[in-house]
Amino acid sequence: MMKITKYIKLSFRNTAEISEFYRSLQIDYPKFFKMDSLSKLGFLASEMLFKDEENRFSPNENIAVICFNRSSSLYTDTQYQKTIQDNNNYFPSPSLFVYTLPNIVTGEIAIRNNLLGETACYICKEFDAKQMVETVKNTFYDLTTTAVLAAWIECFEDKCEVFMFLVDKNAKKGTAFTIENLEKCRNINQL
Repeated sequence: MMKITKYIKLSFRNTAEISEFYRSLQIDYPKFFKMDSLSKLGFLASEMLFKDEENRFSPNENIAVICFNRSSSLYTDTQYQKTIQDNNNYFPSPSLFVYTLPNIVTGEIAIRNNLLGETACYICKEFDAKQMVETVKNTFYDLTTTAVLAAWIECFEDKCEVFMFLVDKNAKKGTAFTIENLEKCRNINQL
């Protein structure tokens, strides 16, 4: 039976708070400061979920990474637009352009944790537990996949939040992976 074995919810008022939180964790990953805010949120949540995992950085092809959000990469898109909108002050930024794809967050999480399974990013109108449960369950049709790291990650204007959870199809302990239980986990106040 599929179970939610871990979950975390983080919320920040602005992007500066994300970096402050990173520093407070005393993680040494210089690439963090090159990431866009969406990737930073995913990175931090995965760091906290996997921090005590044995063999954490060993290659693992059994864990898929799936993210959902509403704003796609719009926050970074608007920053990039500022670098190309004025012909007299035209300075396209390759470092920003890389992050104008919302699925980069799944790649950043997979690279950091050496996860070699499927990665995907879905854009939704709003948090939809039913759609998330169906999508995660469908991911298990790939027989190599034994666990899915999934998240709702939203970073636009003054809303920076991530709700990340790990679903394991072979877990003996945890919470049954249902729409109702996913909603309950999301509504528990954490950091």
